[in-house]
Amino acid sequence: MKPKMRTIALSVIASTMALSLAACGSDNKGETAGESSNKNNSGSKSNVTLELAISKSSQDSPFIADWLLKEFETETGIKINLQLIPAEQSTTVLQTKLAVNEVPDLIQYNLASAVTDLNLERNFEILDNEPWVDRILNADVLSAYGNIYSFHVSQDTGMQGVVYNKDIFEELNLEIPTSYEEFLAVCEAIKASGVTPVFMPYKDAWAANIWPAAAFADYAAKNDPTLFDDINANKKNWTDIPELEGILDQQYQIFKLGYTNADVLSDSYDMAVGKFLNKEVAMMFMGDWLIQNIESQDPEMNLGLFAIPYGEDPTIGASPLGGQLFIPKNSKHIAEAKQYLAFIASPEIAQKIVDEERYVSNLSDVTTPEQPAYKQEIIDNYITPKKVTLTMDAHTVVDQNEWYRNLQDHFTGSITPKEVLENWDVKFKDLMKAKGVEGF
Repeated sequence: MKPKMRTIALSVIASTMALSLAACGSDNKGETAGESSNKNNSGSKSNVTLELAISKSSQDSPFIADWLLKEFETETGIKINLQLIPAEQSTTVLQTKLAVNEVPDLIQYNLASAVTDLNLERNFEILDNEPWVDRILNADVLSAYGNIYSFHVSQDTGMQGVVYNKDIFEELNLEIPTSYEEFLAVCEAIKASGVTPVFMPYKDAWAANIWPAAAFADYAAKNDPTLFDDINANKKNWTDIPELEGILDQQYQIFKLGYTNADVLSDSYDMAVGKFLNKEVAMMFMGDWLIQNIESQDPEMNLGLFAIPYGEDPTIGASPLGGQLFIPKNSKHIAEAKQYLAFIASPEIAQKIVDEERYVSNLSDVTTPEQPAYKQEIIDNYITPKKVTLTMDAHTVVDQNEWYRNLQDHFTGSITPKEVLENWDVKFKDLMKAKGVEGF
């Protein structure tokens, strides 16, 4: 791994550990930088309309909530128009917009992915001098290459594993599986009860990566700690590790054994909340953000998250903090885009978002609320005992869309797990060479 990327990865681990320390804000009185900024903003109204690009799979983002957009417009006169991009096309569309200089004013994206996919240094504003920066508790989760490039009111990282309905498990007297064999037995019991054991929404190709991203990382941490460094230095190929092939086959076999929805390549992520609410499915390979989305619709839902059970006693996957806001350098309205970030960062607005989303606050004057039961369980079962591993995504320094497409092709039955890795090896080397990485 290149030194710069290693810094990002270590920063994410630090932020993950911060989950176990409820970051409580201070009771500072008086005018903060954010408040001052908003007062200045409200002094004169603007008729600017900002364009904010966001994936359709992120329409539940608190940064585009109706109440927030309306309050911002009321205070500043600035409207925000949403550019909703299909999830499977988001990277390609944004790359094209940046290349032809048809950029939106704000982009919601993932920091680690922005480094690999969107040429972060070249295309985005450095935010080091914004008025809210002095109030940030954990700048690492917003930073790359020694600068702050993104904004978020939370310092949570996403935990990835198996989202499951705890009530169904209790009704069937099932325990959390800690091996692949135990997982298949759980699936069989759930299927016999008339419920679909696992929902696979692999029309959205990225969703097929949850299982391997966490399992590959856990395998590497336990058996080959320099694996990703060696692959990124062209000292090893993805095909050199037969265990990775086996991990891919495991996920495919869950589908072939009839433990999933039949139309895995037609069903999409945006169907997941309804599937859980209607108790049509019991489990899904996904991040804990799905639990939050479901419980926001029905607080009575009793959900949890356990580690991807590809092998014995797995660790849970930690992904980089997602959903940050970025400002492209070529935005036509940089000042107004920065106003929006300052508005969200103001103590009153940020506190409302943190309370509603139950985030771990990343602002010194915004208090972290009591954490929901599912998150406290993750802290107790995985974070506190240090059973957390950064997913493959944190180590892969190139665009992974071709990897996702190969995972989709695997579920058509047209290619084998070995061919998935062979195809990715070829594309990976091409991307690394194009990126100018030493060794390629």
